[in-house]
Amino acid sequence: MTTRRTFLTATGALALTACATNPFATERPPVVFVHGNGDSASIWQSTLWRFESNGWPRERLHAIDLPYPLARDVDANPQPGRTSTAEHMAFLKAEVEKVLRATGARQVVLMANSRGGYAVRNYIQNGGGAATVSHAILGGTPNHGVWHSIPGMPDGSEFAGAGPFLTMLNAPKNANGDEVTGPVRWLTIRSNDNDKFAQPDGTWIGRRGTPTGVTFDGPQLKGATNVVLPRVDHRETAFSAAAFDAAYRFITGEEPETLEIQAERRVVLNGKITGLGLRPTDAASGNFANNLPLPGARLEVFAIDPATGERRGGPVHTRVVDASGMWGPFTTEAVTHHEFVITAAGYATTHIYRSPFPRGSNLVHMRPERIPAADQAGPSLVIMNRPRGYLDPTRDRMAFDGVTPPPGAVPGAGVSSSRMKPTGAPRAVVAEFNGERVIGRTWPTAGNEVTVLELTF
Repeated sequence: MTTRRTFLTATGALALTACATNPFATERPPVVFVHGNGDSASIWQSTLWRFESNGWPRERLHAIDLPYPLARDVDANPQPGRTSTAEHMAFLKAEVEKVLRATGARQVVLMANSRGGYAVRNYIQNGGGAATVSHAILGGTPNHGVWHSIPGMPDGSEFAGAGPFLTMLNAPKNANGDEVTGPVRWLTIRSNDNDKFAQPDGTWIGRRGTPTGVTFDGPQLKGATNVVLPRVDHRETAFSAAAFDAAYRFITGEEPETLEIQAERRVVLNGKITGLGLRPTDAASGNFANNLPLPGARLEVFAIDPATGERRGGPVHTRVVDASGMWGPFTTEAVTHHEFVITAAGYATTHIYRSPFPRGSNLVHMRPERIPAADQAGPSLVIMNRPRGYLDPTRDRMAFDGVTPPPGAVPGAGVSSSRMKPTGAPRAVVAEFNGERVIGRTWPTAGNEVTVLELTF
């Protein structure tokens, strides 16, 4: 949570100053946040905290949860548990309309990461969003594809630069050849060279040594304000302090007062417990991510010792979730460390450890794990997970149970989690990343239990 103000390159900073007369400098419009492929609304948690810390009313910040967040392999072919570009756009349109009704506002700001930017562009260009959206901010959206055209890769995928979907979106909109639809103001945020989905080589799509036909500047759009952030990864183009800084300036024409998240003494937490597969309560329906509620799941929350991960007494909150999936509200303090324990039929008992929450949030979504057959033989299984960014040994200071770099974390910012199978009796285990430290305990896989150490930043 840095306070540096040197995030913007010259090409972006000059354009952002043009917003100095923006009426939103004093009035805070509703902002709708759109997650990427396979993600959920919870990934925007720290971004919302930064907006709130700069005076944005919490009730004017809305993150959507696409029920089936994964794209189809081929956009035109129905695929259970996955959404087409048309379905994605229709869902976003309905969410924007709900926000407009609830707030009484005439327009919203849309901020998206990765695939979410496709829905934003499609809605503005083809779904009526040109009238209901004032600003569109796209972090890491592969606007010219993850690949252009590679034999064996589906040309009908929405991620194919030469495919029908992106060809339609990127067609020139005027005599200048602009790729964006007016009168909406557009901002793209990209990495200089560290975005796994804007690479000239196909390493991160399983085609090492094959040219993708895509360059580092693939997320840029002609006609938009295009900002480049050095060394950020694919997710950090949207969820980092630097990305927030760029977005805030673009919307308001002002520098944010702070990039730090301002703590509340007492915080109220809530969120949704979701599952896996086509039907979350049916283990035979698959193990892919969804954002559907998992009714019947039981959550227990424990306060823990920050030095050992040991529980400090019995549960401080217990809830069996209903059809909404919501597990709160739960009130705590900003300095307290917690263990969240989810039990649900068809899933492992999942012990999730998090850093203390500096502010309240309704986006504390959680999902229980299923232990893969390959990991069931180990005495325990611990997962270190960084939802809002990747693990890059050439850039980051990190350790997992004292191991540096964490297992599986390879150069290039392409891996967001690491797995270990600690031996011996149950004990403390620690995940560390650029100053954030999450401590938990190991639990026996023989009892169908798993530990998740989830980083917040």
